[in-house]
Amino acid sequence: MESLGEVLKSWPAGGGMNAQADKLMAELLADPLVRQFRAEHPELDNRDIKINLNRVYQYVKEQGHCAACPGLERCPNDFQGHYTVLECETLNGSVQLYDRKAPCAKLAARQTEQSIRTRIRSFYVDESSLHGGFSADDIMNTDPERMLAVGRLFSYIKTTKERGLQQKGLYLVGHFGTGKTFLMCYMLHELAKAGLSGVIVYMPEFVEDLKAMLDEPARLRETVELMKQTDLLVFDDIGAENLNPWVRDHVMGTILNYRMNRKPTFYTSNHDLEALERHFSFTNKDGDEAHKGQRVMDRIRPFVEKVWVNGENKRGR
Repeated sequence: MESLGEVLKSWPAGGGMNAQADKLMAELLADPLVRQFRAEHPELDNRDIKINLNRVYQYVKEQGHCAACPGLERCPNDFQGHYTVLECETLNGSVQLYDRKAPCAKLAARQTEQSIRTRIRSFYVDESSLHGGFSADDIMNTDPERMLAVGRLFSYIKTTKERGLQQKGLYLVGHFGTGKTFLMCYMLHELAKAGLSGVIVYMPEFVEDLKAMLDEPARLRETVELMKQTDLLVFDDIGAENLNPWVRDHVMGTILNYRMNRKPTFYTSNHDLEALERHFSFTNKDGDEAHKGQRVMDRIRPFVEKVWVNGENKRGR
């Protein structure tokens, strides 16, 4: 449907214009949308419609576009992702007709998804895992062997949405490729919908990048501060990194010391907690330092619930 301005330009001058106007008026009055609107507002008469012909025309045109929506990117309405809404009220005995632009469902969904994305930061984690779309049914049915772990994750998400941030996080442990990272991404995505911020960090690459940050102190401070302050922090594949004393004591220690008793921290690992303590107790530089490994674990073990993630290796499938 053309704009009313384009329609008017095509009309003949003189009496022909009046005939065309009467025809357009009759078409609008017969339109189901206008008939429904008038049924809801019986105070409207034909004169009110005629005075507000442009508003009514725009309303019908854009509602028609939405009924046959070609997609948000190809939205033909004047303002992408918006449609005209009519409102009517009576002031001092005079009927007034107003129009406004309202966002459509597709635009609202996009804005919600963009809002979710801004709440989640990832370091070295595949973005497709973080924002690739999630289905609770798919997660439940992908592998029956990990059903208990999925159930516990769903319960954690539900409790957090109802009661706010929990004191403890989750420690997902299991063999390679059982979907531990994916489950953590699902949790971040779901809780971002509830307004919580999240960060997920792939530990092997993060530790290597930290060494480069020694020459960028401002970037290092910003990164550490982000991990301290975010609502939900996930250390992905912890125990697989090439650890050094500085990362363990001054980076990990600082972050975990701040978060304990404040905000939950989450982990995925192929190592159980005892093996992770041995990992933190030995570095290539200083050798065996059991007390320092225990110090880190004192900031992890009491603040997590261990969840075994069983199942088949799904990588490459």
